[in-house]
Order: sequence, then structure tokens, then C-alpha cells
Amino acid sequence: MARRRGGGREERLAQRAAPPVVNPCPPGQVGGQYRPLTAPDLQRIHDAALRLLAELGMGEVPDRLRRDLLAVGAQEAGNGRLLMPRGLVEDAIDKAAKSFTLHGRDPDRSIEVGGDKVYFGTGGAAVQTLDLDSGLYRPSTLADLHDFTRLQDTLANVGWFTRCCVATDVPDNYDLDVNTAYALIRNTTKPVATSFTLAEYVEPIVQMLDIAAGGEGAFARRPFLKAHISPIISPMRYGEDAVDVVYECIRHNIPISCITAAQAGATAPATLSGFLAQSLAETLASLVMVHAIRPGFPMVFSNWPLVIDLRTGAFSGGGGETAWLNAASAQLSNWLGLPSGVAASMSDAKAIDAQYGVEKGLTSLAAALAGGNLIYESSGMTAALLGASFEGFVLDDEMHSHTYRVLRGAEVSEEAIGFDAICDAVQGEGHFLGGGHTLAAMERDYFYPGLADREEPRTWAEAGAEDAWTVARRKAREILDTHHPEYLSTAQDREIRERFKILT
Repeated sequence: MARRRGGGREERLAQRAAPPVVNPCPPGQVGGQYRPLTAPDLQRIHDAALRLLAELGMGEVPDRLRRDLLAVGAQEAGNGRLLMPRGLVEDAIDKAAKSFTLHGRDPDRSIEVGGDKVYFGTGGAAVQTLDLDSGLYRPSTLADLHDFTRLQDTLANVGWFTRCCVATDVPDNYDLDVNTAYALIRNTTKPVATSFTLAEYVEPIVQMLDIAAGGEGAFARRPFLKAHISPIISPMRYGEDAVDVVYECIRHNIPISCITAAQAGATAPATLSGFLAQSLAETLASLVMVHAIRPGFPMVFSNWPLVIDLRTGAFSGGGGETAWLNAASAQLSNWLGLPSGVAASMSDAKAIDAQYGVEKGLTSLAAALAGGNLIYESSGMTAALLGASFEGFVLDDEMHSHTYRVLRGAEVSEEAIGFDAICDAVQGEGHFLGGGHTLAAMERDYFYPGLADREEPRTWAEAGAEDAWTVARRKAREILDTHHPEYLSTAQDREIRERFKILT
């Protein structure tokens, strides 16, 4: 009998050590459980936003956009501003794309944006990289961008990749935009995103994307890159260069993420509700712009509330205010039925430390629970978006699995409750270890982290007493040493290099 118990223990240990057969928390889990705003709150903020557009309107409207807006029902205010009546805004909301596909060059990596599904992705324009060797910040380079793209290509929870850093060693803006796009298509087949400095850069870069897609016009038929554009300058005016980029992206069928990034207490009210009203109005102004150009064109409604420390004026991405505001923004967008984009996991920490973990966990979980369809800035960003970290990407990917597990929740069924299993355990061996009900749940319901340490202190100490940063650094190095994808054929790469100034 004793030997039989020993054999059972060995079997249980082996089963516990084995990786799960099925991922219990894949990307695309359902959000919306957290609702920071009540129904009257939503309506009041929405009404205030519509009133701002109808009575204050938008300033500095470029001539081409002014003509298009007037054609769909906007009105001159007499002081240079353009008013957007409530009916026009509601028509734009009604005709907006409610969901669409962000294509990957690999179709299996495409994601559906909209509804109640949540995906973590990247963003940012970090000008500094946390160096893997020195542990200190240095200017970001084009080589860093290639490395970040290769690294995230292996991370299951990065749903799409937006360039996370700016190659500060490429001074020419056109060369920078071209080489940024090249780094994306060379190193990943996930959906990708970038920005365009000027509208005139869009067409040649689309020609590069066509080469990667298989021929002239192929990219437009199945676009695998979206554009990040900020056509609104807070408070309440358009930016001409960005508006021009919008026109060009729509002409070339590039899905767009129109980002509003006001800052509480600086370019928007310091009160959280006042901030939401203005920020919603500005993002709606982007939607009305797209509606005037091409109704229903795919646009992520990217209302990103940003916070500054009012004592110093410094940007602060990791506090409770940021967590609440972005959750409320996601709730507002989803309430309107629009594909929502918010920003979270923007830690102010410089090191991979307790501050980093607290701020990232707090803000990303709140945004996901509120149902943000696309959660930007969620991987690898540090130092209030000034920095990007290879170790951070690896750690954040595991954090996202935990978040997806929270979103998945629990199945409440006769089988899951397991009345008979409880009775059998109580009347039998007095525990649930090794039972069929337990083993089934072990495979189906639990996420087992690969980085986090769950050993007892003595075992941890004997293994070297490593902290999370050290473990993540080793993992990041392993990926960068071994993962060298070739997503462009030799012929494609040669053609791109013949037509463009590729610097790597």
C-alpha cells in the first residue's frame, strides 16, 4: 500500500511538472467587467463632448479638410473655427466601422478589432533603450528596433507590433520612416504599425509593402500595416501635416489609429470627467474627419488619456489616475460601439523593479477589465515612455497571460463545481491531489508562469537567488541569440534594397 502511494506521488509530480496541453489564457479574451462610469456618467460626458463640437468646434482646419467637412454638414463659426452639429457626429458614429481585421502577413496571426475582445500590443517612440549589458539607458538605434521586432515575434501575447523606439542614429526623416517599415516587415509576420512623418512618404513605403506582399497593389487588397496618426492637437484643433497623412493613408487603404493624447491639467482639464469630455470630443473630431473623407473607413478610436504630475509638469504614465482614465475611455468607446484603443502599462520606473511591476500591473489590468480592444504601450515601455526594455518585453508578456486569465474568469457548471469529486475526496483519501477532477482542471484552468519563481526560499537561494530582471535578461538574450527570422525572400530583400536606402 505504501509503495502504491509513493508511485502515485511520483506520477503526480511528473504531471505537475509537465506544461499544459492547452493554453488556458490565450489573447482575445473578453473584457468589459470593470465599468468605472455609470450609465448617467456616460451620457453626461457624451453630451458634453457633442456640445463642445457643436458650440466651440475645431480650430486650424486645413483647407481641404474644411471643404470636405462642410460638404457633410459642418458649419462655419465665423471666427475661423468649424462647428460639428450633433447630427453630423451621430451620423459619423453610426456609419463608422464597428470591427475590422488587422491582418498579419501570416493569416494565422491576424486579429479582429472591435466588439469585446482584448488584445495587448505595443506603441511608443522611445528615444532610449535599456541596454542589456550595462543595465543603463542609451540612445535607441536602428539595430535596437530590429532586435525588438525579432524579440516580440516570439511573444504570444503581443497581438500586433508598433515600432516601440525611434532610431536616433537615422537623422533623415524619410530614411527613418523607410527603415522603420523595413525593420517591421523583415522581422515579423504579425500585424504591424508605424507612423509617417509626412504624407509624401506614404506612397513609396506602400511600394515597399507591395514587394513584401507579392506585387503591385497586393498590400492594399490585404493591408498588414496600420498607421498611427495624431491629427488632433489638444486643445480642440487639427494638425495639418497629420491630416495630410490621413488623406494619403485612406487613399492607399492603410487602416488608421487616430490617437488623441491630451494631458490632464496641461492641454485638457485637470478634473477627470472634464478631461474625458474634451478628449472624447477630440477623438470624435478625428472620426468625423474620416467620415468626411471615406465613411466607414477602418479607424481605431484611440482616445488615450495621459496624465502629468501637476507638481512638476512631468508626464506620468503609471498612476491610479491613468488606470482609471484609460479604463473609462475604453468604456466610453465601447459604449459608442467603436473599436477602442487605449494606452496602459506605461510605467514611470527606470529599472525593472517593484515600481515597474506595480504600475504596469495596475494600469494594464484596469484597461483590460474595462474592455479596451487594443491596449497600446503595454509591452516593454519604461521611464514614462522615454525608454524601452528587452527584459520588459519578456516580463510583460507573462504579465499579459495572467491578465488574460483574469478576463477568462471561471466556468460555473455541474462538471466544474464537481459535487461528486468533493464527496469522493472527503470520503476517500481526504485530499484532491491526483484525482481526475484535479488533473482535468490543471490542464484546463491554470496558467503556469515560465519566469516567475514559485520555489521555496532555500531552493531559490541554492539556485542563485536570481531576481526577475536577471531571469528576464537571460531569456531575452536567448531569444535574440537564436531567433533570426527570414520573412522576406532573397528576391524581395534584393528588390527593396535596390529601390530604397536600407541601412542595415
